[in-house]
Amino acid sequence: MGSGGVGGYFGAKLARAGEDVAFVARGAHLEAIRAHGLTIKSTTDGDFVVQSHATGDPASAGITDLVLFCVKSYDTEAAAEAIRPVVGPETAVLSLQNGVDNEEKIARIVGPGHVLGGVAYVFATIESPGTIVHSLGGRIVFGELDGADTLRARRILEAFQRAGIRAERSPRIERVLWEKYLFITAQAGMTALTRCPVGLIRSMPETRRMYRLLLEELAAVAKAAGIELPPQTVDDVLADADKLAPSVTSSLHHDLIHGRRLELEALQGHAVRLGEQLGVPTPTLFSVYAALRPHRDGTPG
Repeated sequence: MGSGGVGGYFGAKLARAGEDVAFVARGAHLEAIRAHGLTIKSTTDGDFVVQSHATGDPASAGITDLVLFCVKSYDTEAAAEAIRPVVGPETAVLSLQNGVDNEEKIARIVGPGHVLGGVAYVFATIESPGTIVHSLGGRIVFGELDGADTLRARRILEAFQRAGIRAERSPRIERVLWEKYLFITAQAGMTALTRCPVGLIRSMPETRRMYRLLLEELAAVAKAAGIELPPQTVDDVLADADKLAPSVTSSLHHDLIHGRRLELEALQGHAVRLGEQLGVPTPTLFSVYAALRPHRDGTPG
């Protein structure tokens, strides 16, 4: 559900491995997939094309075993409503979205027993209709929200592994979601706000300090929300940021410079609001949120 960079890339790998995959897309992207298949240009997997069912109506796929839920966070509720016809008694819905509250939103619509949490460590974007460029990463960590070791989670892991997807099942997926949330919220905020890649941001004392301040505020919000992050989480995230190629930015930066709608509310906005509810000051997060707010719905004006 959502065949952009993330959904298209992982869905194509599953289809190439022989899984019966339906791609839900729209507009010119959908028409191109129908006409020519979905093309992947990957730095690690090479170039390949898959021919699979592509549709703008999820219901046409019938009841499914697994929904990879990969829409932008601002489309979560609408997309969850759209997939209700494909969710049967045994269907698993695995969210691979940015943010930490998507699973709750999906569960309210399709039922809590269906939803699994997940994070995708990948950078892939639509280059042109029907073509996705994969430039970084390609790993999935997922798990049952209650931490249980279930048969369906093991089967999903096996399917990912057959497809050559580096995947891991975690019994602490809420913590994993928050660890990714810290990273993506700081990385996205800094690259979008400065319009600069991470190499330049970490090379300057002022922007590197601001990156850390964002992480520290996010960690404080997580602690107040009852999320048990390791005490070295901020240092670990900074260390991971130091390992990124200097040219790396973020999907928020990509959407900003292309004048598209931003996932601002799921990232910086959610942290600011949660901080207000829990009495945790978030001045740096609020500064990023306020500066990007005029661009939330696309290019202003």
